[in-house]
Amino acid sequence: MVEGGRVAGLYVYPIKGLSAQPLTSVPLRRGEGVPHDRALALARPGGAYHPGLRRGLPKTEFYALVAEHHLAGLRTHLDVGTGVFTAEVVGHEVLSVRLPDEQDELLRFFARVLDLPDGVLPVPAREEGRRFTDTARVGDRQMNWISLLNLASVRDLAERAGVDGLDPRRFRANVLLDGLPPWAEEGLVDREFTLGGVRLRGTSRTWRCAATEVDPDTGRRDLPVVRMLNRAYGHEVMGCYAEVLSDGVLEVGGELVA
Repeated sequence: MVEGGRVAGLYVYPIKGLSAQPLTSVPLRRGEGVPHDRALALARPGGAYHPGLRRGLPKTEFYALVAEHHLAGLRTHLDVGTGVFTAEVVGHEVLSVRLPDEQDELLRFFARVLDLPDGVLPVPAREEGRRFTDTARVGDRQMNWISLLNLASVRDLAERAGVDGLDPRRFRANVLLDGLPPWAEEGLVDREFTLGGVRLRGTSRTWRCAATEVDPDTGRRDLPVVRMLNRAYGHEVMGCYAEVLSDGVLEVGGELVA
Protein backbone atom coordinates (compact mmCIF):
# COMPACT_ATOMS: atom_id res chain seq x y z
CA MET A 1 0.00 0.00 0.00
CA VAL A 2 1.18 3.54 -0.82
CA GLU A 3 -0.05 6.11 1.70
CA GLY A 4 0.93 9.29 3.53
CA GLY A 5 2.20 11.25 0.55
CA ARG A 6 1.36 14.79 -0.47
CA VAL A 7 2.18 17.18 -3.28
CA ALA A 8 5.26 19.19 -2.28
CA GLY A 9 5.75 21.00 -5.59
CA LEU A 10 4.26 21.51 -9.05
CA TYR A 11 6.19 22.54 -12.16
CA VAL A 12 5.63 23.31 -15.81
CA TYR A 13 8.30 23.52 -18.53
CA PRO A 14 6.82 25.65 -21.34
CA ILE A 15 9.96 25.35 -23.49
CA LYS A 16 11.69 21.97 -23.65
CA GLY A 17 15.14 22.03 -22.09
CA LEU A 18 14.72 25.38 -20.34
CA SER A 19 13.76 26.47 -16.83
CA ALA A 20 11.13 24.94 -14.60
CA GLN A 21 8.32 27.30 -13.63
CA PRO A 22 6.74 26.59 -10.22
CA LEU A 23 2.98 26.47 -9.80
CA THR A 24 0.74 26.52 -6.74
CA SER A 25 -2.06 24.71 -8.53
CA VAL A 26 -2.76 23.30 -11.97
CA PRO A 27 -6.03 22.38 -13.75
CA LEU A 28 -5.88 18.90 -15.23
CA ARG A 29 -8.17 17.28 -17.77
CA ARG A 30 -8.68 13.63 -18.49
CA GLY A 31 -6.14 12.30 -20.97
CA GLU A 32 -4.13 15.53 -21.02
CA GLY A 33 -0.89 16.62 -19.38
CA VAL A 34 0.02 19.79 -17.50
CA PRO A 35 -1.22 22.76 -19.58
CA HIS A 36 1.55 24.38 -21.68
CA ASP A 37 4.11 21.75 -20.64
CA ARG A 38 6.81 21.32 -23.32
CA ALA A 39 4.52 23.02 -25.84
CA LEU A 40 7.49 24.69 -27.54
CA ALA A 41 10.93 23.31 -28.38
CA LEU A 42 14.06 24.40 -30.22
CA ALA A 43 14.76 21.82 -32.91
CA ARG A 44 18.11 21.19 -34.55
CA PRO A 45 18.36 22.68 -38.05
CA GLY A 46 18.59 19.99 -40.71
CA GLY A 47 17.06 17.42 -38.35
CA ALA A 48 13.90 15.33 -38.49
CA TYR A 49 11.53 18.02 -37.25
CA HIS A 50 9.61 20.07 -39.80
CA PRO A 51 6.50 22.25 -39.39
CA GLY A 52 3.34 20.16 -39.49
CA LEU A 53 5.00 17.01 -38.14
CA ARG A 54 2.42 14.91 -36.31
CA ARG A 55 4.61 12.33 -34.60
CA GLY A 56 6.99 12.34 -31.66
CA LEU A 57 10.75 12.59 -32.00
CA PRO A 58 13.64 11.57 -29.71
CA LYS A 59 15.14 14.25 -27.48
CA THR A 60 18.32 14.26 -29.58
CA GLU A 61 16.40 16.15 -32.28
CA PHE A 62 16.10 19.16 -29.94
CA TYR A 63 18.43 21.40 -28.01
CA ALA A 64 18.20 20.18 -24.40
CA LEU A 65 20.27 19.60 -21.28
CA VAL A 66 21.24 16.07 -22.27
CA ALA A 67 23.71 17.61 -24.76
CA GLU A 68 23.61 21.39 -24.20
CA HIS A 69 24.17 21.43 -20.44
CA HIS A 70 25.00 25.16 -20.35
CA LEU A 71 21.33 25.96 -21.06
CA ALA A 72 20.76 25.40 -17.33
CA GLY A 73 22.83 28.52 -16.68
CA LEU A 74 19.93 30.58 -18.04
CA ARG A 75 16.96 31.41 -15.86
CA THR A 76 14.03 31.64 -18.28
CA HIS A 77 10.33 32.34 -17.93
CA LEU A 78 7.46 32.29 -20.42
CA ASP A 79 4.26 34.06 -19.43
CA VAL A 80 1.75 31.86 -21.24
CA GLY A 81 -0.93 34.57 -20.96
CA THR A 82 1.00 37.44 -22.54
CA GLY A 83 3.59 35.49 -24.52
CA VAL A 84 6.44 37.44 -22.89
CA PHE A 85 9.62 35.37 -22.65
CA THR A 86 12.51 36.53 -20.48
CA ALA A 87 15.99 35.16 -19.85
CA GLU A 88 18.38 36.05 -17.06
CA VAL A 89 22.02 35.25 -16.39
CA VAL A 90 23.20 35.59 -12.77
CA GLY A 91 20.18 37.73 -11.98
CA HIS A 92 20.61 40.10 -14.95
CA GLU A 93 17.97 40.16 -17.68
CA VAL A 94 19.55 39.48 -21.06
CA LEU A 95 16.42 39.01 -23.18
CA SER A 96 12.76 40.05 -23.13
CA VAL A 97 10.61 39.31 -26.17
CA ARG A 98 6.95 38.75 -26.91
CA LEU A 99 6.09 35.53 -28.71
CA PRO A 100 5.29 34.83 -31.43
CA ASP A 101 5.73 38.41 -32.73
CA GLU A 102 9.41 38.64 -31.75
CA GLN A 103 10.30 35.01 -32.32
CA ASP A 104 13.19 35.82 -34.64
CA GLU A 105 14.91 37.74 -31.86
CA LEU A 106 14.54 34.75 -29.55
CA LEU A 107 16.02 32.43 -32.18
CA ARG A 108 18.99 34.74 -32.76
CA PHE A 109 19.57 34.88 -29.00
CA PHE A 110 19.68 31.09 -28.70
CA ALA A 111 21.87 30.81 -31.78
CA ARG A 112 24.43 32.85 -29.85
CA VAL A 113 23.94 30.88 -26.64
CA LEU A 114 24.34 27.60 -28.53
CA ASP A 115 27.31 28.94 -30.52
CA LEU A 116 25.75 28.02 -33.86
CA PRO A 117 27.50 28.99 -37.11
CA ASP A 118 26.71 32.40 -38.60
CA GLY A 119 23.29 32.41 -40.25
CA VAL A 120 22.15 29.18 -38.58
CA LEU A 121 19.18 29.38 -36.23
CA PRO A 122 17.33 26.83 -34.10
CA VAL A 123 14.04 25.71 -35.64
CA PRO A 124 10.99 26.68 -33.55
CA ALA A 125 8.90 23.57 -32.94
CA ARG A 126 5.26 24.14 -32.05
CA GLU A 127 2.34 22.00 -33.15
CA GLU A 128 -1.25 22.51 -32.01
CA GLY A 129 -2.23 19.84 -29.50
CA ARG A 130 1.23 18.31 -29.25
CA ARG A 131 3.90 18.23 -26.54
CA PHE A 132 7.61 17.75 -27.01
CA THR A 133 8.04 15.43 -24.04
CA ASP A 134 10.53 12.59 -23.95
CA THR A 135 7.62 10.13 -24.05
CA ALA A 136 6.15 11.75 -27.18
CA ARG A 137 8.34 9.54 -29.34
CA VAL A 138 6.37 6.52 -28.06
CA GLY A 139 2.93 7.80 -29.01
CA ASP A 140 0.32 10.52 -28.75
CA ARG A 141 -1.21 9.11 -25.57
CA GLN A 142 2.15 8.93 -23.82
CA MET A 143 3.06 12.56 -24.62
CA ASN A 144 0.29 13.61 -22.19
CA TRP A 145 1.57 11.65 -19.22
CA ILE A 146 2.70 13.72 -16.22
CA SER A 147 5.90 12.94 -14.35
CA LEU A 148 6.07 12.26 -10.60
CA LEU A 149 9.14 12.35 -8.35
CA ASN A 150 9.38 11.07 -4.78
CA LEU A 151 11.66 13.38 -2.78
CA ALA A 152 12.45 10.60 -0.32
CA SER A 153 13.92 8.54 -3.17
CA VAL A 154 16.12 11.48 -4.17
CA ARG A 155 17.35 11.83 -0.58
CA ASP A 156 17.98 8.08 -0.38
CA LEU A 157 20.10 8.21 -3.53
CA ALA A 158 22.11 11.14 -2.18
CA GLU A 159 22.77 9.29 1.07
CA ARG A 160 23.81 6.06 -0.63
CA ALA A 161 26.05 7.91 -3.07
CA GLY A 162 27.65 10.02 -0.33
CA VAL A 163 26.48 13.27 -1.92
CA ASP A 164 25.73 16.31 0.23
CA GLY A 165 22.26 16.99 -1.13
CA LEU A 166 20.83 16.26 -4.56
CA ASP A 167 18.66 18.94 -6.12
CA PRO A 168 15.35 17.37 -7.26
CA ARG A 169 15.20 19.92 -10.10
CA ARG A 170 17.74 17.74 -11.91
CA PHE A 171 14.90 15.32 -12.66
CA ARG A 172 12.58 17.91 -14.25
CA ALA A 173 9.35 16.42 -12.90
CA ASN A 174 5.88 17.96 -12.99
CA VAL A 175 4.88 16.76 -9.50
CA LEU A 176 7.11 16.43 -6.44
CA LEU A 177 5.83 14.09 -3.72
CA ASP A 178 6.92 14.04 -0.08
CA GLY A 179 5.92 12.14 3.04
CA LEU A 180 6.39 8.72 1.40
CA PRO A 181 9.05 6.08 2.12
CA PRO A 182 11.90 5.94 -0.41
CA TRP A 183 10.87 4.20 -3.63
CA ALA A 184 7.20 3.95 -2.63
CA GLU A 185 6.38 5.44 -6.04
CA GLU A 186 7.26 2.07 -7.57
CA GLY A 187 3.98 0.85 -6.08
CA LEU A 188 1.99 3.39 -8.12
CA VAL A 189 2.88 1.87 -11.48
CA ASP A 190 0.06 -0.16 -13.05
CA ARG A 191 -2.51 0.99 -10.51
CA GLU A 192 -5.02 3.81 -10.05
CA PHE A 193 -4.71 6.37 -7.27
CA THR A 194 -5.98 9.80 -6.27
CA LEU A 195 -3.75 12.83 -5.91
CA GLY A 196 -5.38 15.91 -4.45
CA GLY A 197 -8.76 14.70 -5.69
CA VAL A 198 -7.57 14.00 -9.26
CA ARG A 199 -7.69 10.38 -10.39
CA LEU A 200 -4.47 9.09 -11.97
CA ARG A 201 -3.02 5.81 -13.16
CA GLY A 202 0.67 5.02 -12.88
CA THR A 203 1.92 4.02 -16.31
CA SER A 204 5.67 3.42 -16.19
CA ARG A 205 8.92 4.02 -14.36
CA THR A 206 11.09 6.92 -15.51
CA TRP A 207 14.48 5.89 -16.91
CA ARG A 208 17.05 8.64 -16.51
CA CYS A 209 19.60 10.11 -18.90
CA ALA A 210 22.64 12.37 -18.77
CA ALA A 211 20.50 15.50 -18.38
CA THR A 212 20.32 14.67 -14.65
CA GLU A 213 24.07 15.20 -14.39
CA VAL A 214 23.67 18.96 -14.91
CA ASP A 215 23.52 21.34 -11.93
CA PRO A 216 20.28 23.32 -12.46
CA ASP A 217 21.88 26.53 -11.13
CA THR A 218 25.35 26.56 -12.67
CA GLY A 219 24.77 24.58 -15.86
CA ARG A 220 27.85 22.48 -15.11
CA ARG A 221 27.85 18.71 -15.56
CA ASP A 222 29.02 17.87 -12.05
CA LEU A 223 27.43 14.61 -10.82
CA PRO A 224 27.23 11.20 -12.60
CA VAL A 225 23.63 10.65 -11.52
CA VAL A 226 22.96 7.77 -13.91
CA ARG A 227 26.03 5.90 -12.65
CA MET A 228 25.05 6.72 -9.06
CA LEU A 229 21.67 5.07 -9.62
CA ASN A 230 23.26 2.01 -11.17
CA ARG A 231 25.77 1.58 -8.39
CA ALA A 232 23.20 2.08 -5.62
CA TYR A 233 20.27 0.10 -7.03
CA GLY A 234 21.31 -1.67 -10.22
CA HIS A 235 18.97 0.41 -12.40
CA GLU A 236 18.67 3.91 -13.88
CA VAL A 237 15.15 4.73 -12.68
CA MET A 238 13.97 7.70 -10.64
CA GLY A 239 10.27 8.57 -10.51
CA CYS A 240 7.33 7.46 -12.60
CA TYR A 241 4.78 8.65 -15.16
CA ALA A 242 1.04 8.82 -14.69
CA GLU A 243 -2.00 9.29 -16.90
CA VAL A 244 -4.77 11.70 -15.87
CA LEU A 245 -8.10 9.86 -15.57
CA SER A 246 -10.39 12.65 -14.33
CA ASP A 247 -10.77 16.41 -14.54
CA GLY A 248 -9.75 18.37 -11.48
CA VAL A 249 -7.41 20.92 -9.94
CA LEU A 250 -4.19 19.65 -8.42
CA GLU A 251 -2.74 21.85 -5.68
CA VAL A 252 0.41 21.92 -3.60
CA GLY A 253 -0.44 20.07 -0.40
CA GLY A 254 -2.86 17.68 -2.10
CA GLU A 255 -2.86 14.22 -0.50
CA LEU A 256 -2.02 10.94 -2.18
CA VAL A 257 -4.57 8.16 -1.69
CA ALA A 258 -3.71 4.81 -3.23
